[in-house]
Order: sequence, then C-alpha cells, then structure tokens
Amino acid sequence: MPTKADISLDEARRIALAAQGFTDPRPRGRVDVRHLRRVLDRIGLLQIDSVNVLVRSHYMPLFSRLGPYPQTLLEDVAYVRGELFEAWAHEASLLPARHYPLLRHRMTSEQAWPRHRAWAEANRDYVERVLEEVRGNGPLAAGELEDAGRRAGTWWQRSKGKIALEWHFRRGAVMARRGANFERVYDVTERVLAADHLNGHPPGEATAQRELLLLAARSHGIGTARDLADYYRSPIVESRRHLRDLAEEGALRQVTVESWREPAYVHPDAALPRSVDLGATRALLTPFDSLIWERARTERLFGFRYRIEIYVPEKKRRYGYYVLPFLLGDRLVARVDLKADRKAARLLVRGAFAEQGVDAARVAAALAEELRSLAGWLELERVTVGRRGDLTTPLRRALRR
Repeated sequence: MPTKADISLDEARRIALAAQGFTDPRPRGRVDVRHLRRVLDRIGLLQIDSVNVLVRSHYMPLFSRLGPYPQTLLEDVAYVRGELFEAWAHEASLLPARHYPLLRHRMTSEQAWPRHRAWAEANRDYVERVLEEVRGNGPLAAGELEDAGRRAGTWWQRSKGKIALEWHFRRGAVMARRGANFERVYDVTERVLAADHLNGHPPGEATAQRELLLLAARSHGIGTARDLADYYRSPIVESRRHLRDLAEEGALRQVTVESWREPAYVHPDAALPRSVDLGATRALLTPFDSLIWERARTERLFGFRYRIEIYVPEKKRRYGYYVLPFLLGDRLVARVDLKADRKAARLLVRGAFAEQGVDAARVAAALAEELRSLAGWLELERVTVGRRGDLTTPLRRALRR
C-alpha cells in the first residue's frame, strides 16, 4: 500500500504561489518603491531577455504581482538607487546588490566560461587596454570603444571590444546597465556597486552555493533538488549534497509531495494558505517568470505542459510565438499569444486557448479584465482578439461586456 505523502499537490501549489507573492493582495492606488522591494525580496531575481514583442521580460513579473506600475520605477531602483545589479545567475538577471558576494566565486573560478577565457588569454594585452579605456572614459557601450569597428571573426559575430567587455563583465571587473535599444553600457564595478558590497571577503564556493540554495528555497517555497539548483543555475551534484546537509541541520525540511517522484525541500518561512482567492489571484506570466521557468516543475505543480515556441518555425507552432500562461486562483487555466501592436495602439491577442476542464466563460471574464489592465499599463488603447484557439470567442464576448 503506497505511503501517504507529507504534502498534497494542492498544498504544494499554494506554498509555491505564496512564496512567489501571488497570494499577496495587489496594491490599491499608486505602486511605489516599497511594493517593488517586497516583490524583489520574494522572488530574488528578474530574468532579462531581449524579446520585446510584448514588453521586456524583466518588467512583466512585477506587473504580474502588482498590477500596473511605473516602469521607470524599476530603472530607478536598479540604476539610480543602485539596489540591483545585472549578472549571470538564472541566465542574465537583475539581482539585489546585497547578493553580489554570493556570485563572486563564479566570477573568479578558473573553470568558468572556458571559451571566453581562452579568447581573453590569447588577446591579453587588448583585453587589458579595453578595461583601462572603460576605467578612464566610462561608462561606455561597446560601440563607443576606440576600435569599435574591428571584428573578431564570424564565429563570435561580435566586435573584439564587445567580447572583451563581456569577459570583464562575466568576471566582475565591470558591471552593466541597459541603455537605448537594450544595449549594455559598461562601467568599472567600483563605480557602480556600493563599497559595502565590494569590501570584505566573499564567502567560499561551498558556503555561497548553500546560501543560493536557501534563497532559491525561500523564493520557491517548495521544490526538488533540481528545481532549487536551477533557480540560480547551481551545479546539481553539489546542490544535492548541500541540500541533504541543510535538511540534516534543520535549515530546510525534506518532505514527500503527492505524485512527485523525488523528495522535496520546504523552506521554514514557507506559508501554506488555506486557499487561493479566485477573485484576487490572477496573472499573465511571461515565459521567463520565476514561477514557471523550470518547465518540469511547472508540469508537476500545475499539470501544465509549457514550451516556448519563439524558435519553432511558424507552421510548426502549436500555440504561437510569445505565449503567456494565465494563472487564475491556484491553476494555470489558459494560454494566450500576445503582441503589443504599438503603431496601431492595440494589444493583439493572436490566439487564446483554454486548458481542459475549465469553465471557459469564467476564465474569459477574468482574462478580459487582466488584458484590459495590461493594455492600459502598456499605453495601448484597446484589446483586439484574433481567431486562433477555443477561448477567442468567449474572450471576445467578455471584452465586449
């Protein structure tokens, strides 16, 4: 007879949603820096991606949890107040500046980025000259370097200066902010990051990995070793060992979850709401939202198989180019292919698809409200619905109402 799991699947979903901030009420009135900090403290980092068919991906998770907010608020927190920095964490990401010491071991590792390292060693003098130019004339974009036009070869498809700057960025000698057209603008780290994050001895690799796993567990609420290791892209073999140690020490609790094959770990601060309010909890999720970026976990938690189809040829796409899952209550109930048609000032729903077994009319009504809110936030005048998918007709009716 099967042993009863410690935590039901419904409970695991509610833990995950609470940890990611989806059970917190959205602010009434104007969103300010305190609300932004609350979300960032919960999720730990914002993944950056260049796709701009709707909005840059690092802006969207804040909207998903807070509703409409001034996009300049994120830029102010990151670049004016200096509370965030960009680094390779879960891909390119914005993280709280206080977590900078936890990534230092990756920047200084002799094993990290072997292709970049080999190129940098073969071009040592040039690489050092680029750093001196940034130190003397920065902040600079790659195109502003003295030899900006020189190419490094078709293999990289980048200028020599860009490769050198990226090497310095990866090893922590320079930091970057995003300028016009999403271009990185580089400056030496000591001019970007506050001294209290730079001074002192950063933790060793093992200690830093443990701390990153604890942060991942806090942001996830509950997850398997692979789920938690993926959050900051930590090595899985070392992560399994660290998680076992953390569980033995009482820093995490190891549990079984209904229908999950692997054991899971629960953070001691994880909340278990009694329920998730269908009326209050709804969100469109970018493909790069931290709730769903580990696709196997998304499928285990929600029974929702999700694959981004940006790189799939158009004729082979099942749902569309830029498809966002729609969260309603504690379920992912639909997916919509969205585009911001800025010239026509409209939010274009190119396709809308309901998950099996949901109440299409209720889902469409909630989705219509969220799409109206999203359109207003993006300064678009209307929502236009195409004809792909079984949810488009009820969605069109809901928008008319």
